[in-house]
Amino acid sequence: MRTIAFIAPSGVPTRQPVHPGRFLERHFLQPMALSQTRAARLLGVSRRRMNELVQGHRAMSADTAIRCALAFGVRADFWLALQAHWDCFHTWRSLRRSHIMSHAPMALTTRARLASQP
Repeated sequence: MRTIAFIAPSGVPTRQPVHPGRFLERHFLQPMALSQTRAARLLGVSRRRMNELVQGHRAMSADTAIRCALAFGVRADFWLALQAHWDCFHTWRSLRRSHIMSHAPMALTTRARLASQP
């Protein structure tokens, strides 16, 4: 069986995107001189939740995205898009590494089969 070089599907980043929590810290907390404790109070979340988010150990939930939208004036879907990019990149990397995709994707095999027919 031949091996196939896997190219990321459309919409999956090819380079590791920034985690939404790191983005929050770099672009909002630091410039505003907000500590994680003060930011947690501002958002109405626990200090632990804020720290895990900033450290990249927790995902940006819809609840947190809405809280960030209200506090910082950036749309909730922006925060969720950052999380989606993060999730897609890491899921794709995991699939490639685990060899789950050892067979050609259905679309490629179907296309190849149709192209070979007279």
